[in-house]
Amino acid sequence: MTFLVTGGAGFIGTNFIRYWLENHPQDKIVNLDRLTYAGDRKNLTDLENSSRYQFVKGDIGNQGLANQLMKEAEVVVHFAAESHVDRSIENPEVFLQTNILGTFNLLEAALKNKIKRFHYISTDEVFGELPLGTKEKFNEETKFDPHSPYSASKAGADHLVLSYYHTFGLPITITNCSNNYGPYQYPEKFIPRMITNILDGKKIPIYGDGQYVRDWLYVTDHCRAIEAVLRWGKPGQTYCVGGLTKDVSNLSLAKMILKIMGKGEEYLEFVVDRAGHDRRYAVDWNKIKKELGWKPKETIKSGLVKTVFWYQQNESWWREKKKEAEEFYQKLAAKKI
Repeated sequence: MTFLVTGGAGFIGTNFIRYWLENHPQDKIVNLDRLTYAGDRKNLTDLENSSRYQFVKGDIGNQGLANQLMKEAEVVVHFAAESHVDRSIENPEVFLQTNILGTFNLLEAALKNKIKRFHYISTDEVFGELPLGTKEKFNEETKFDPHSPYSASKAGADHLVLSYYHTFGLPITITNCSNNYGPYQYPEKFIPRMITNILDGKKIPIYGDGQYVRDWLYVTDHCRAIEAVLRWGKPGQTYCVGGLTKDVSNLSLAKMILKIMGKGEEYLEFVVDRAGHDRRYAVDWNKIKKELGWKPKETIKSGLVKTVFWYQQNESWWREKKKEAEEFYQKLAAKKI
């Protein structure tokens, strides 16, 4: 079977391609990626001599290219997206172009080429936020309430993808995942930024009071969830995918990483909160567990240990990316002064 994976040079896409080719030796993957700042073709350099992997540099907004690639594909797994909340506040337009119009172009091409399954990767951030100190969780029935241009653009794409199932019969599935972490994550994101700061002997920036809560999902567990949906999920269905069973605050997470890396709490630095910062996310993943038999293998501790080790061993991968990410944060801070 031939897969078209969009955004496969990014964090989750890279891990998915590696996971799928390792576990499905009969399949082939074509990786379409525009190689923005967060994508790196070198993530998959070791696969480029394989007859089962092909890299194509291009934009998901290019209708002709999407049509061409889908003529040979049977399944589309659509990761490609702008995904950083701070960047969406800085420049919302690019998020609308990529996340909504880019998805539209892919849906049109999938419909034209009679794709057997179009799987769309979305986020729990489309649901808004939950209050601290409660047991409420997002599920597949939760009303959308996005709070940033990023989450609004993803919510719009969610609706668009579902509309192609209901209107045109395109066999789609959607996963709304929680915050992923693991190898190959660009160091602007919370966990790799913390790890690389500590490796550089710098403090960890903690927004506000540090009591913000996220549901953390190790990236390989997410890849396994996508696999379960592609194999056994029903067209037209959405599945929430999370990694935790109880809340972990950002401050607690930072302390866990410090402990793993043998550092003290003097590395913590509280900074001014960001605009539109959602207070709490929590995901009820009972549907995918009950219907498809999926559950995460990694605990937050085991996943963090693996992630810390990967960044410790791969400075050559993150060093230049770290410089670019910190320059962005410096520019953002200067504009707020």
